[in-house]
Amino acid sequence: MRISLLSSALVASLVGYGSTIALVLAAARTLGATEAETASWVLAICLAKAAGSAWLSFSSRVPVVLAWSTPGAALIAASQGATMAQGVGAFVITGLMVMATGAIGPLGRLVARIPEGIASGMLAGVLLPFCLKGAVAAQALGGPALAILIVFLLIRLGNPALAVLGALAIGVALAYGLGQAHLPELSLPLPHLTLIPPVFRVDVILGLALPLYLVTMASQNLPGFATLRAAGYAPPVRPALLTTGALSAIAGLFGAHTVSMAAITAAICLGDDVHPDRAQRWKVGLAYAAAWIGLGLLGPISLPLLHSLPPEVMALIVGLALIGPLTSALSSAYQAPETRFAATITAVTTASGVTATVVIPGAGTAATASFGAAFLGLIAGLAIHALGRMAKRP
Repeated sequence: MRISLLSSALVASLVGYGSTIALVLAAARTLGATEAETASWVLAICLAKAAGSAWLSFSSRVPVVLAWSTPGAALIAASQGATMAQGVGAFVITGLMVMATGAIGPLGRLVARIPEGIASGMLAGVLLPFCLKGAVAAQALGGPALAILIVFLLIRLGNPALAVLGALAIGVALAYGLGQAHLPELSLPLPHLTLIPPVFRVDVILGLALPLYLVTMASQNLPGFATLRAAGYAPPVRPALLTTGALSAIAGLFGAHTVSMAAITAAICLGDDVHPDRAQRWKVGLAYAAAWIGLGLLGPISLPLLHSLPPEVMALIVGLALIGPLTSALSSAYQAPETRFAATITAVTTASGVTATVVIPGAGTAATASFGAAFLGLIAGLAIHALGRMAKRP
């Protein structure tokens, strides 16, 4: 195998891991995951990405690489009230919905009818609070934050894909160098998967699984397919949806959230410098899979190091990692004039963090269902958009 295939796959996997692992850990903390469940989450999603990338690349002879759903992790981290077991139930349902989209044509067309502006508005509302928290964390950190920001901006001038990874590296170095974090006891045990029995609740499915499915499809899978088309490849849409959906449902039982098509990291694996022969470039998917297996096995070292960092450092890194996706979401949300107002309503409602609690009739006074801000934002945006279209009819 050419060294260029190996180097491109290694860079892409390190960028994907280093730039958003902090967000995955934040999502795990929100659901109340234990250390063992968090480790299982990271290992399961690494193995799912590896298996899917290798299989899809080999079977289609197209350089397909997978990612974990970064907006999905942000959505989970912004959720309220769900337990880890209920989150697992939502992850399994999300995977099954992605599979159904690949297997059932009308379902995919129904999802496609959701205006892009409103879907992007929901995503922007999910991401914005994390970027704001990053700014607050920068103020609290002071000097170290300035150094992190300078490194981020300087690297971004030359290679935007590596900017967050560089910021994470300098953040870790400063935190340990200045005594703000202390090295934990590191060991080299083999990580293991922890089976987490899922709990299925209607409100969690509507408030978490459905928005997770929508942001994964709109902000990960569709751009991922477009990236392959832009590089001159015919993306294996149906096999990719069936494969990523199945892997997400299986990995979800071990705590992992959704895997999807990659876009930014995929671009690293599609250029002429990867392999001069386009027909051989699919092999980068095999090298990419090997890199993710390695990252998954290194979890017992990387996760304790990241867990011991000051919360402000992690919040700043997460905020920096989400600036790019937030920019794309805002641009898409306001591209079409006819959906701008509805997109704004969606974004504001989602970013507010409001929830709605409904008492289930006939199930006792303690039986309630809570719906999160992302779901409420989507419903509000669709309702405003529908009212606007009705008002314009003669």
